[in-house]
Order: sequence, then C-alpha cells, then structure tokens
Amino acid sequence: MKTNNANGRTLAIVVGAYMVIKMVINLILGGSVGDLIYTIIEALALVTGLMYINYVIAGILVLVMLLNLKNNISNFSSNWFYLVEGIIDIGAAVLLVLNKDIKEHFTNKWSEIGSLFSK
Repeated sequence: MKTNNANGRTLAIVVGAYMVIKMVINLILGGSVGDLIYTIIEALALVTGLMYINYVIAGILVLVMLLNLKNNISNFSSNWFYLVEGIIDIGAAVLLVLNKDIKEHFTNKWSEIGSLFSK
C-alpha cells in the first residue's frame, strides 16, 4: 500500500479503528449490521490515502453527530454515552481535517487507484 506519510496513515488507521469499535458497541446496544458494514468500508477508505477521503469521512462524522445531538442532549441522563461519543467524533473529524501528517497521507491521486494495492 502506497503511503505518503507513515504517521498520517497510522493516525488515519486509529480513527478508522475507533469508528469500527464504536459501531460494534452501537450494534450491541441496538444498531444495525448495515451500519457496521458501512463503517468498515469508511475505515478501509481511510487506509487508501486517496485525496479528499479524509474530508468526506470527517464530514460524515460531524453530520451524524449533529443529526443526533438534539436527542442526546434532551435525554442526557440515558444518552450520556452517545453524547460523549459525539464529542469524540468531533475530535476525530478535526484530526482528519487539520493534522499535517494526515493531510499528507491523503495525497494519492484517484487515477492511481490500481497502484495503491500493488505494494
């Protein structure tokens, strides 16, 4: 796998692992298998280093947090876990967008997608 910054790739993998672990916990708490599969695909996309994937995943993290924010705040006593999860999601999104190493990792061109898996 071609990587332009090993530290950035490692951080992207950590974010992807967090997302999968979070979704496994949500599956146990009543989520769906489809959500888990979708999250695994997102995590795998983070490994590729393809341009702009970091921004797409960060946007998805923020959007999901915002969509659930009202319910998590209004039922804080029973949903505190999800509120904490949302705060961590924002941290992960900020990391994906602002970290220099991660931004350098996501510089693989889409036209080179076949060569990403050749090494």
